Amino acid sequence: MRFENVLSPHVLIAAGLLGLAACSGSNPPDEDGGVPVEPISDQKQITATRVASDGSGNCNFDATPDDLLVAALNPTEYAGAAMCGGCMELQGPNQKKVHVRIVDSCSGCSTAELGVTPQVFDAVGAGDQLKTAVKWRYITCPVQGPVRYRFKEGSSQYWVAVQVLNHRRPIQKMEWNKNGAWVEIQRQPYNYFVEPAGMPPGPVQVRVTSEDGQTLVDTLPDVNGGTVVDGAAQFSE
Repeated sequence: MRFENVLSPHVLIAAGLLGLAACSGSNPPDEDGGVPVEPISDQKQITATRVASDGSGNCNFDATPDDLLVAALNPTEYAGAAMCGGCMELQGPNQKKVHVRIVDSCSGCSTAELGVTPQVFDAVGAGDQLKTAVKWRYITCPVQGPVRYRFKEGSSQYWVAVQVLNHRRPIQKMEWNKNGAWVEIQRQPYNYFVEPAGMPPGPVQVRVTSEDGQTLVDTLPDVNGGTVVDGAAQFSE
């Protein structure tokens, strides 16, 4: 994610995460009428700055030219990719609540800044402004279907990198079952969980834990770089 050429000031919006303790109350409906979302942090007020993005970013997601309601976090909030694939709710001048996905880190951002795209500025009623005051909070993502797992290109039984996709809540950790014991897989800043010594031929059992402690256990087939595998379930709201 880069700052648009039209900008001179660097970046934006205050982040203050991680009191990721789920807030009480009923689930507000998704603004698009889809899966309901739940707040998982308190609402705060900050200033957002326009940046450009294709939807991929340091989180190494596929580009999403048809969906650019995305954001980049400052290095502290990015937390080594811990928030990749998470979601935020922003509320700007028009008071509309807009859901955005976290896809990138913003190296030039202070702890009081966050970068969002021109599409987000349009959605919150800030038009062609370069900065705007917004309210924000982390929310569960309005995704459908189970979590998914992507084997990074080049993965084999001798070196394995796995990315978790389509998760309703931020991923806290990932483990694999090695000889009957759960072994944590280290997450890299580019948003893959990497086992440098590889894994034996499949099936291999993995366990992912969300920020609120929920766990999902899935069985993955033989490692095949560049492929995506569906899990069996999704985190609850």
